[in-house]
Amino acid sequence: MERQRFTAEFKREAVRLMERGDKPVAQLALELGVPRNRLYKWRDALQAEGEQAFRGSGRRSPQQQELAQLRKQVARLEQENTILKKATAYFASASKRGTPGSTDKG
Repeated sequence: MERQRFTAEFKREAVRLMERGDKPVAQLALELGVPRNRLYKWRDALQAEGEQAFRGSGRRSPQQQELAQLRKQVARLEQENTILKKATAYFASASKRGTPGSTDKG
């Protein structure tokens, strides 16, 4: 099965229709003949890259691949950092209150 290819103009128009909100995204995707999640990916690419989105054959240069990978890694590390900060605050407040079963009555 040959991979579907869409022009940049098609992708921009699909995103415009999606953002207009006249139809549910699932219905729009069905009418356009593309998977629903691809419409979201196109929207994200257009928001992130603006007019630079949808250039070329869709294959990224090694630098673009590395940049995308590093951005994902940064996002994951930021999430982990947020979780660790919340956990630290939780355990710090729990130790001030005393934990169940502790013999320290304060």
